[in-house]
Amino acid sequence: MAGRLADRVCVITGAASGIGRATAERFLREGARVIAADLDGDRLATLEGVVPVTGDVSRDQDARRMITTAVDRFGRLDVLVANAGVIPLLSVTEAEGSDFDRVMAVDGRGMFLTCKYAIEAMLASGGGSIVCTSSISGVAGQARQAVYGPAKFVATGLTKHLAVEWAEHGIRVNAVAPGTIETERVAAARVEPGGPEYLAEVERGHPMGRFGTPEEVASAIVFLASEEASFITGAILPVDGGYLAR
Repeated sequence: MAGRLADRVCVITGAASGIGRATAERFLREGARVIAADLDGDRLATLEGVVPVTGDVSRDQDARRMITTAVDRFGRLDVLVANAGVIPLLSVTEAEGSDFDRVMAVDGRGMFLTCKYAIEAMLASGGGSIVCTSSISGVAGQARQAVYGPAKFVATGLTKHLAVEWAEHGIRVNAVAPGTIETERVAAARVEPGGPEYLAEVERGHPMGRFGTPEEVASAIVFLASEEASFITGAILPVDGGYLAR
């Protein structure tokens, strides 16, 4: 049976690990043709079945190349998953201006650039679907998210504005807002100073009593990318075990 994304041409950024990798693997199972982009070329090379593109989404030429690879290889772009991001755990007194700039470059500017070039490609082929990775930190306040949280509010805002601007051209733009997900970043936080205490507190904020998995977020992304969500645009879909419902 054909999958829900059969023959769709899809670019996924931040695809080497975590939510991006789980999404790439799920898209492949759903029949998509996947261009997987990430800064970590070595790890990206271990992802089978994709067209790999190594690059930095915050660099204009790299972001453009991620999209043009899809068009050059397959003739069009149907789906963008704008997922690349960095997640420092810093309070405003711990953070420096350089920390803020680095996160905004990847999570903010990088998402803007990949969406920009994806929309240009989708206009040429009659429409498409964009799914941005926001966060519960892009909807509500959290401790130790002084640089990451504002960048995810950029993701939420960009999603809504682009959805309104491009709906009449057949381009849908939505976002997922994951809670805390068991990624490599969370594993690293478990051994950072103050990390275990922070994670224990955050876990208590998830009514389901646990963190999510990358695969659970990937399932939501597949839905938003597919025709099953054909009348949905501008939505921010929580995948958070009830965190935002409190």
